[in-house]
Amino acid sequence: MNGPVGLPRPGRCAVMGIVNVTEDSFSDGGRHLAPEAALAHAGRLVAQGADLLDVGGESTRPGAVRVDRGDEAGRVIPLVRELAGEGVTVSVDTMRSSVAAGALEAGAAIINDVSGGLADADLLRVVAEHGCPVILMHWVSPDDYRAGAGGRADYGGDVVASVRDHLARRVDAALAAGVGSGSIVLDPGLGFAKDSRDNWALLHGLDALTDLGFPVLVAASRKRFLGSLLSDDRGEPRAVSGRDPATAAITALAAAAGAWAVRVHDVAPSVDAVRVAAAWAAGREERG
Repeated sequence: MNGPVGLPRPGRCAVMGIVNVTEDSFSDGGRHLAPEAALAHAGRLVAQGADLLDVGGESTRPGAVRVDRGDEAGRVIPLVRELAGEGVTVSVDTMRSSVAAGALEAGAAIINDVSGGLADADLLRVVAEHGCPVILMHWVSPDDYRAGAGGRADYGGDVVASVRDHLARRVDAALAAGVGSGSIVLDPGLGFAKDSRDNWALLHGLDALTDLGFPVLVAASRKRFLGSLLSDDRGEPRAVSGRDPATAAITALAAAAGAWAVRVHDVAPSVDAVRVAAAWAAGREERG
């Protein structure tokens, strides 16, 4: 599989396990805040087959409040150092250049910026200086990650084209900052200022993003649109804890569509799902 140097390329869609070292992430906030708990959780994800881990010290859930820069660094950097020392490929989910720099010096291999380089103008420069891959997510405005239900942006009638154009501009910004063309990954930003129809349209239209020529990360795990899809007879969304089977289904579809990786909370089902997708693709090739 083609992709930036430093990205796992296992010959199938990679599985990125989520390690939230936060108090308020929508799915598992507070569970892994203590260093020992975070390290144990990371070990479980690796044992389940994660190809890399995405460590984040600041929640980007709807309504989240930004944490202090020092708190974010204190949560993330020691854990990165420990994991990297054990040979784990670590991505760091941060919008801050100072946290990115510290994490890279501690052994992180990838920076995952949900703002696509918009929140901190220096982040792309830091990435360029370290020569590491960067994941650029679709992010309309600084309020995207704070927007609650109904915080949908205006996509002019074609969310896929709008997201594609935005990401193409972020690629240009990264290149202008000195990031190598082989060090860029794109993320459509499912759930960020998007409603369910937008998210499904983007998943169906992944080829419009992969056609840009860069690896694509799909991060649908446990998100609200899956809860809405699985609502009960009273219209109550499925609880976060019950969304992992649907997440694994998205993993299989994304892998079949050519995604470089999926970012998930529950690794084991997605490891199985990418193997199914790879076998499906092999069967298609065998049939000719």
